[in-house]
Amino acid sequence: MKSPTPDQNPTPEQETAQTKNGYLALVSRLLLDEKLPIRFMYKTVPEHLNDTGWRMFTGYETEEFLADEIVNMAPIPLERICEIDPSLTELVEYNAGTVWERPPESDGWERVYDFRIPAPKVDVEITNDVDRFAQSHEDL
Repeated sequence: MKSPTPDQNPTPEQETAQTKNGYLALVSRLLLDEKLPIRFMYKTVPEHLNDTGWRMFTGYETEEFLADEIVNMAPIPLERICEIDPSLTELVEYNAGTVWERPPESDGWERVYDFRIPAPKVDVEITNDVDRFAQSHEDL
């Protein structure tokens, strides 16, 4: 984990001053089905009005598990998640781009600075061929 340099340290007010929208977090089904604790989470830019942007995991998810987001991730009210694990209450106030982990040997949360938050997959076709573009947009 890399810590920011002192001149990069934002104030707590800057870190939590983002407009708050939504009420749902996307949570690994391992938390629900296996009753495992949240050990890793990040906040991305919300994808819709009900989304807070928070994504929460146990740390035991495999690449295959994460690839099937529709089956293996569940939208849960953030308030309910904080009732289950009160240690999240202050952390979920942070802005998009924030990443936290709770190592197995620790009860406390640590800020992560070197994790790259995944971007949503967008299917876009780009062309500079005017004829091809015209053909693909004839039905519009």
